Amino acid sequence: MAAETTPLLEAQDLSAFYGRVHALKPTSLTVGEGELVTVLGPNGAGKTTMLRAMTRLTPASGRIFFKGRDITALATHDRARAGIIMVQEGRGLFGQMTVHENLTLGAYTMDASETVEERIASVFTLFPRLKERYEQIASSLSGGEQQMLAIGRALMAKPKLLMLDEPSLGLAPRVASEILETLGQLNRQGLGILLVEQKAPLALRLAKRVYILSLGGIVAELPANEIKSHHDLSRYYLH
Repeated sequence: MAAETTPLLEAQDLSAFYGRVHALKPTSLTVGEGELVTVLGPNGAGKTTMLRAMTRLTPASGRIFFKGRDITALATHDRARAGIIMVQEGRGLFGQMTVHENLTLGAYTMDASETVEERIASVFTLFPRLKERYEQIASSLSGGEQQMLAIGRALMAKPKLLMLDEPSLGLAPRVASEILETLGQLNRQGLGILLVEQKAPLALRLAKRVYILSLGGIVAELPANEIKSHHDLSRYYLH
């Protein structure tokens, strides 16, 4: 019997409160090396809280392991340096800075194996539209271009795990599909991805596994390609 592989990310019994509201009940999940895992659930289910707890943007109890190392005590910026980068809902761009300046800011955890400009060139390969907007300020970009920039800035740090919160939110279907297909391309190149996404059919096409959150806790975990065989889940998420 083969030995179990250490997960890239393992969360154990994460729990978070907003005041007296138990927003995230004890929640455990894993993401394997090079795996794309998606998290689905209705609004208010605790999906954003879960991601924020993993990056320590929201105080939480429980434990976090990354590549087998206990990082529970690490601050947000140290988790980023370890290789966990999050693209938040709302994108979090610096609106009065240019595309180039926003990308450069994302390079603060880079090692010396590449220059900043070399890394920017690799982002432009993924998102050629950003190269065309190189000196344009971020607030003047379209919604889709802003999301590309937010993802591009995250990639500047050369993450080992990229976490995204609703990257297709507010985008036209064609643009949302383009962005999610790019995430699939990154995953095929070996990047671990934890994806919270409202467009379930697109996310499930890319994912290997899916977690379902409801009322602040995980209610199901299954291979993404098996969701069609679960009538209630299929009816809710695929139609």
